[in-house]
Amino acid sequence: MLAPSSPPSEPAAPPVARTLTEMDHVRIFNLLRRESAAGASSYSAIVNVIDTATLVRPQDVSPDVVTMESRFLVANPNGPDRSELTLCWPADADPAAGKLSILSPVGASMLGLKVGDVARWSTPDGERGAATILEVVFQPEVNGDFVA
Repeated sequence: MLAPSSPPSEPAAPPVARTLTEMDHVRIFNLLRRESAAGASSYSAIVNVIDTATLVRPQDVSPDVVTMESRFLVANPNGPDRSELTLCWPADADPAAGKLSILSPVGASMLGLKVGDVARWSTPDGERGAATILEVVFQPEVNGDFVA
């Protein structure tokens, strides 16, 4: 799938502007609250995203933005590898099938980005990676599904 793409010595990239639907924001916030109550560990990557993103009504989100349940194509910036991924809820996650949990570092890095943006993440063991969003193949909001 996606391999590490940058050595740890590279400087951090500037933050990328993100857009979140109000519905995704509320649902992720509530998920984090439930996880916290269950004693789950910190999810700083997704907390940062929901705290800093621009919020829009689901009907107003641009079709080139990765939202929850979106399917999208990404490319490793350092090679020809391309993958089709789906951003999903933790219960539906299956990394081998390209279904990334919103609570994973990779999944959190994709939320709210638009075509052309580069997602960057660090895994808990310090491995860093990046991927360029090439295309949003399916976005629920484009199809009138505002509660996916």
